[in-house]
Amino acid sequence: MLYSCAVSLCSVCRVPVLCVPRPCAVSLAGVSPPAAATLAPAGSLELWAPGRLTFSLWDYGVFALMLLMSTGIGLFHGLARGGQKTSEDFFTGGRRMSALPVGLSLSASFMSAIQVLGVPAEAHRYGAKFLWMCLGQLLNTLLTAKLFLPVFYRLGLTSTYEYLERRFSRSVRLCGTLQYVMATMLYTGIVIYAPALILNQVTGLDIWASLLSTGVICTFYTTIGGMKAVIWTDVFQVFVMLSGFLAIIIRGVLLVGGPTMVLTIAANGSRMNLADFNPDPRSRYTVWTFLVGGTLVWLSMYGVNQAQVQRYVACRTEREARMALLVNQVGLFCIVSSAVACGLVMFALYKDCDPLLAGYISAPDQYMPYLVLDIFKTSPGVPGLFLACAYSGTLSTASTSINAMAAVTVEDLVKPRLPALAPRRLTLISKGLSLIYGTSCITVAALASLLGGGVLQGSFTVMGVISGPLLGVFILGMFLPMCSTAGVLGGLAVGLAFSLWVAVGGTLYPPSAATMGALPASGALCPLYNHTAGANRTSLLGPLLPFEEPPAPARPAIVGDFYAISYLYYGALGTLSTVVAGVLLSSLSAPPHGTSFPAGPSKRTRLPPGVLWWDITKQTSSVAPTGQKPPGEEPLGKAEAPRARVEGDASTRRGPPEPSTATDLLLQETHV
Repeated sequence: MLYSCAVSLCSVCRVPVLCVPRPCAVSLAGVSPPAAATLAPAGSLELWAPGRLTFSLWDYGVFALMLLMSTGIGLFHGLARGGQKTSEDFFTGGRRMSALPVGLSLSASFMSAIQVLGVPAEAHRYGAKFLWMCLGQLLNTLLTAKLFLPVFYRLGLTSTYEYLERRFSRSVRLCGTLQYVMATMLYTGIVIYAPALILNQVTGLDIWASLLSTGVICTFYTTIGGMKAVIWTDVFQVFVMLSGFLAIIIRGVLLVGGPTMVLTIAANGSRMNLADFNPDPRSRYTVWTFLVGGTLVWLSMYGVNQAQVQRYVACRTEREARMALLVNQVGLFCIVSSAVACGLVMFALYKDCDPLLAGYISAPDQYMPYLVLDIFKTSPGVPGLFLACAYSGTLSTASTSINAMAAVTVEDLVKPRLPALAPRRLTLISKGLSLIYGTSCITVAALASLLGGGVLQGSFTVMGVISGPLLGVFILGMFLPMCSTAGVLGGLAVGLAFSLWVAVGGTLYPPSAATMGALPASGALCPLYNHTAGANRTSLLGPLLPFEEPPAPARPAIVGDFYAISYLYYGALGTLSTVVAGVLLSSLSAPPHGTSFPAGPSKRTRLPPGVLWWDITKQTSSVAPTGQKPPGEEPLGKAEAPRARVEGDASTRRGPPEPSTATDLLLQETHV
């Protein structure tokens, strides 16, 4: 029989106990029971289990209000001013967006329920050093603004993978597109699964109801409203996420006794471990994992990822696109630091009885929903704010991903095969693809529960394994003119196989908690009861009964430690192996059959004009918009961009067209 009762103080040890009519009967740390106390017989104590915590009608009302407002924003932008007349309007908002909403949308895109659930849990288990993730994000922002944004913005691309066709060949473009769609569908499935985990594991709500309520809503407003709906709902959802975090932090700090007490308890529990410079790559989080692995995995998600590039090329000018990246960085810092603060507050509240050790939750990802329902059980409606917080992150990420997958499909697969399609029909096809991809992501979400290691690790693993090699391909194309088509295809295959091998090995042979650097948690003062006392049993506070961890699977002798590498390095391994293999294979590859080119790498003189980073940034700066764009001025678009590619016999390649405009002249000048 499960029951709860009033809390009183033990008359001897002055420790809060439940329903204790006499002095405490369990020895606590440093305190012995009185001589007159009767100790419970050995093996007679069992862990007291609380009843299931659930959301109230007020909580569901707050959550429904958030869904209703998100849907309303999507409908407004889908129907206002006649809706989207062209696919350009649907995918880039007509390239008329300003920096502030785009920047907030960028920060919301990958700060989903995965971060709402995963980051506080990781901070609780591994400490405040997760704040170093902000440094990796800052380096990613600076590198994106300097290296990748100018290329994509000045070429006026809707699909980032169109660049790969201009630089290499259509086969490289298709490989990039298919790999991106695969990664994004898996990632979005995990994102949709995360809030379903909240409702199913903590409140018992059917998981399919959770999946459908998320997937259907975001698919609906993305299909109706396009990129404008995605951006403006993201803005609304960022503020919902921050409001949820702020409510949890304030309430938790008040319960602990103030911010000083939180920091003191966290420091005593080794959670204020910012100066962790351990070079061991098996350690889950150190300064180096965030500086190297974190920077590269975020660069693969922001620098060349279709979902993010599509957002900042929607800005009116290149200057506003850079400002959007800076706004994005501020948003990321606020969200990550708030999530880490929640993790420290959680540790301070449960320092003597960890919910995972006590069995109140079954996975680390459930820390946050348990915390919210525990500290806000007397505040109807506030847990609903957290629910809306988690779902807001999910909706922002899922809607972005659906729109991006539809964009690359239209640009890379539909338009090249059906170039004569009318704009209105192309818009209808775009909306249909959004609907199809939304349905597919819901299906993938149902399979995401099979992932081990937590939703945060699962999401970064998927993006690192698949997006990491794609980042290497863009680096080869933009910065290494000697890289050939054969070399980049081989490098992409090597990078994908290598990172996938390490990720699968790490999943099959996970490292121990000690190897990863997990910090100890306590179960010294958890509620217990004497099950031999019959109906008059009392609840006490005492240490948890010892238990044995299940034996770890046998690790391979040679590569066992290699499999234990931190999951943040998966993307870095994919990127670096792609670049190294691409350079080596380009140097060794034979020339195309029937050409007079010598074996070895390509030369700049054989490349199409305007595809290398320094050519685009240096030569187009005189015509690229630097402030407010005059009416009718557009980025260097597809009509003006070079179409030549190195394919087949060199004698059949066409030279650059005669310069008929200033843009054409600049492009011809870049042909060194």
